[in-house]
Amino acid sequence: MSELFSLKGRVALVTGASGGLGRQFALTLSGAGASVVLAARRKTRLQQLAQEIESNGAKAVPVVMDVTNADSIRDGFVAAERAFGTVTILVNNSGIASATPALEIDEADWNRTMDTNLKGAWLVAQEAARHMVAAETHGSIINIVSILAFRVAKHLASYAASKAALLQLTRSLSLEWAPHKIRVNAIAPGYIITDMNRDFFQRAEGADVIKRIPQRRVGTPEDLDGALLLLASDASSYITGSTIVVDGGHLQSSL
Repeated sequence: MSELFSLKGRVALVTGASGGLGRQFALTLSGAGASVVLAARRKTRLQQLAQEIESNGAKAVPVVMDVTNADSIRDGFVAAERAFGTVTILVNNSGIASATPALEIDEADWNRTMDTNLKGAWLVAQEAARHMVAAETHGSIINIVSILAFRVAKHLASYAASKAALLQLTRSLSLEWAPHKIRVNAIAPGYIITDMNRDFFQRAEGADVIKRIPQRRVGTPEDLDGALLLLASDASSYITGSTIVVDGGHLQSSL
């Protein structure tokens, strides 16, 4: 059974790998045997993570990449291939959110969110798929969406819109790229504890959110490991165009 989820011999690229969920994704993929390309804008943090992965006996290389810049993305994939060969697993994790009332969102904020969360994911997925097709190899693309692709929350209009669009893009790409043996799926996390939101969940407002989660807890980055390994590995060889929700039952609850 362990062989079913093994990533030995695979090459994975994780965007937004310098912290948060991206860091955990990189550790999980490397732990399953993949050589991991760590992509983000903060090189120092990428180098530190690469050293941590290599100290565990796995392979990793840091690559500076701005997902909103097509040239940067192309250069990143060239560097990835130079280091390990063709990327066969992509985790499209880069994302930003701006908690702003809809009446106050300006055009620049809206564009910044869409450029990173939607256009950036599209550009990286397209570049990954081009390399997979050229190499005549199968692959897996995993887009990180959110439960806000299915429901809404106040002051997150641009974020929710970008993630809903990314979910539909996932489905569209899965249809077009299936003949190339490229699977495209998504993971939709609920509330997951990270350094960015840890303080919030220790306050009264955060406690109110937790009360609305059926499991009565916030998820941890490790809670996403199972869905990630399923979609990255051959265990999901007949799964494409799907979204796995990992939210402690939050979508089943009232707002």
